[in-house]
Amino acid sequence: MNTRFITGLVGLAGGFLLLIGNTSAFADEAKNDPMAQSFLKEAAQGGMTEVTLGQMAAEKGQNEAVKNFGLRMVKDHGQANEELKNLAKSEGVTIPSDMGSEGKELQQRLQKLSGAEFDQAYMQEMLKDHKKDIEAFNQQAQNGNDPEVKNWAAKTLPTLREHYQLGQTAAEKIGLKTSAADSTDRLSSSSKSDMEKMSPPERMGAAQSR
Repeated sequence: MNTRFITGLVGLAGGFLLLIGNTSAFADEAKNDPMAQSFLKEAAQGGMTEVTLGQMAAEKGQNEAVKNFGLRMVKDHGQANEELKNLAKSEGVTIPSDMGSEGKELQQRLQKLSGAEFDQAYMQEMLKDHKKDIEAFNQQAQNGNDPEVKNWAAKTLPTLREHYQLGQTAAEKIGLKTSAADSTDRLSSSSKSDMEKMSPPERMGAAQSR
């Protein structure tokens, strides 16, 4: 009787250790995910670029809407950059310490502009960059293998979408035409937000009216 009991305990312990080993292996595999590492590095450079150009817009911008947008970029992306640094450290990923050649080239190009010309060029770049960022963050939030990186991407995504909408508003104020697709995106997002605020009966009525 004792022999059977001991044998059972040994088998149970072996299974538990095997489970721990498999879980650990899965965690290591997630943390070494090339997709997550690449995402963190690109997000770091993009975030530093947003802060640098935002500071420039706050100083060089002619229109108040552009200045305010730049200040918002400094605030939000500065905070996101700090979160990203801590996340990368916990993941064992070394992220770039500067915004990279592409960001520096853009900085130099914008530095040569002034007045309305600067405002339009800056906002055009912001719309383009945030549209690209939203796609990258959405991809990571939906398909990422590393849970921590995936959660951070999902957490940051709403802020990027808000930036995109603010960018469209600022662009319109300086006479910069946004594409039809951009207008459709904003209308769709706005409609979705309005629908979420409605009660179930109101949503049904709104849907029927459409």
